[in-house]
Amino acid sequence: MPRPSPVVTHLTAADLRQRDPVLPRIARLLRPYRGKITLVLVAVLAAAALQAMVPFLTRAVFDDALFPLDGGGPRLDLLAWLVAGMCAIPIVAALIGIVQIWLTSTVGNSAMADLRGDLFEHLQKMELAFFTATKTGAIQSRLANDVAGVRTVLTDTATTIVQNSVTVTAAFVSMVVLSWQLTVLTLFVMPLFIGLQFRVGRARQRLARRTQESLSEMTAITEEALSVSGILLAKVFNRAESEVERYREANRRQTRLQVDQAMTGRTFFAMVQTFFAITPALIYLVAGWIVTGNVPVGADTITAGTLVAFTTLQSRLQMPLLQLMRVTLDVQTSMALFRRIFEYLDLEPAITERPGAVALDPERLRGRVELRGVRFRYPEPRSLSGTVNRDRFGESGVRIEDGPDPDGTERPIGSGWALDDVSLVVEPGQLAAIVGPSGSGKTTATYLVPRFYDVTEGAVLIDGYDVRDLTLSSLADAVGMVTQEPYLFHGTIRDNIAYARPDAAPEEIVRAARDANIHDRIMSFPDGYETITGERGYRLSGGEKQRLAIARVLLKDPRILILDEATSALDNETERLVQEALERATRSRTTIAIAHRLSTIRSADVIFGLEDGRLVEHGTHDQLMAAGGLYKRLYDEQFSRVPAGTPWCDPRRADIPL
Repeated sequence: MPRPSPVVTHLTAADLRQRDPVLPRIARLLRPYRGKITLVLVAVLAAAALQAMVPFLTRAVFDDALFPLDGGGPRLDLLAWLVAGMCAIPIVAALIGIVQIWLTSTVGNSAMADLRGDLFEHLQKMELAFFTATKTGAIQSRLANDVAGVRTVLTDTATTIVQNSVTVTAAFVSMVVLSWQLTVLTLFVMPLFIGLQFRVGRARQRLARRTQESLSEMTAITEEALSVSGILLAKVFNRAESEVERYREANRRQTRLQVDQAMTGRTFFAMVQTFFAITPALIYLVAGWIVTGNVPVGADTITAGTLVAFTTLQSRLQMPLLQLMRVTLDVQTSMALFRRIFEYLDLEPAITERPGAVALDPERLRGRVELRGVRFRYPEPRSLSGTVNRDRFGESGVRIEDGPDPDGTERPIGSGWALDDVSLVVEPGQLAAIVGPSGSGKTTATYLVPRFYDVTEGAVLIDGYDVRDLTLSSLADAVGMVTQEPYLFHGTIRDNIAYARPDAAPEEIVRAARDANIHDRIMSFPDGYETITGERGYRLSGGEKQRLAIARVLLKDPRILILDEATSALDNETERLVQEALERATRSRTTIAIAHRLSTIRSADVIFGLEDGRLVEHGTHDQLMAAGGLYKRLYDEQFSRVPAGTPWCDPRRADIPL
């Protein structure tokens, strides 16, 4: 019975918050560092306790040492001890602060590194379709900008909240002990400030999300426009000015959002600072009323020392209270960034390994490949809002398979079957070719073998095992691929080849390069195997990149090899070198080749013809030519494009791609 493909759902931010609130997830992120966090709390409490002693020492200086309430003269011995204590407290507090900063920085940066690593690891598990629907720049922005945006929360904010909360609590307790009457005066407007703070926090949270989305768009524009391919495209089509204007417009929007975010809450903080600035004057006035008896609420508790200590404490309270309000707003703002990060972490990969999956034994692997009653349609592009890449998708957001139809219109595979009831078998060691017009499903069929996508109906089997029942690691080891446009990262030639097997010995790398007909060319470079390939291999020719890709797959040594015709854009001599390398690569392997130049697959053991997602014929070259179907039509079309008498073209070959 055919197995249905997994249902892909779009998770909104509200869904994610309901499923797993942000704050508990942040707490779990910090859980591995409980020991250091405990030491931070101890340091914070110790520093707060020391600071809470200062007002009482100040009162003792006035009421016991300088102007004793018993009427005696100044007590210089007591004054010396009190002053020594007041000097020692800041020194000890500063030393504690240094240790505290080291601890918080270690915890915060380690937690941020864990978050960035978890996000990168999770993205590596996402299916290919996710990346075809998501701008690379948007992904980079979440890894870099969003994670960097929560740095302060993980490194400083949590400690600042705890430290200032303890400081404010201790200060209020001390103020109540000194004079509850004056404390009431200080606190009477606090409920208003708290209400305003939450309103400002919600506004800043919305702005923070919009700002990060704008920054993601800028990063995506930068990644697309300033890549080697983007620059080349802009120069070819003279679009540099339009690219600059596109970036400037995104930059202007980012600037407006940054200004709005910076100004949100400024009035609120100005009100708070103004209140704290005028409060000492109000305290002096109320203290005068209390002392003179105009306000009969315990005049005997207000002494000169009490008044000086209280106003000193109240002025010292201003800074931690303001910091507490600011960091609370910062936390509300950072919640938007955490949610953006968790949105990616909450996306479940569509291609997963089933419990009890079987690992292919490389020693016993034969390499028989079968597509059994396969029907497949591309899922709707799964991406977070604002990240659908219209360069890879039509305006409808539906994937375009193998380019436009012959009439130039887009063919939206998402609305129909890319493959419809396809059954075929490639026996171990065979060279099988897949041919067909553009959009017929050739690439789709090969992508199902290594599980880049899962079938909608039917099954893909290797040696009788459904690929969905195999471990992803063993399946990846069993299948190798050489694409029409091989990807080389910016690094040395040696590193690019060794990417298939990082532990390969130097002689194995050289052997793979020789088999790929690229060793001599590599040695002609001044730096040999240490030559830098450049971004996406742009310092190398097309044929050199193809042969490096072949060397890489030869080093991997897979039992099943998939080839997306690598010679369609090469000159004859380079094609000969690549073709010789491919012949070596296909020996004793099961090979599935997507053929554009039909001359390259005349000797294939079996040729499958696809048209409109259906298997319409199969057989050898001679059988299909005799049948007079799709294959013969394609073959005749290629030969008819070669002008008679062309001296550089062997009339027995078809060097013109479809």
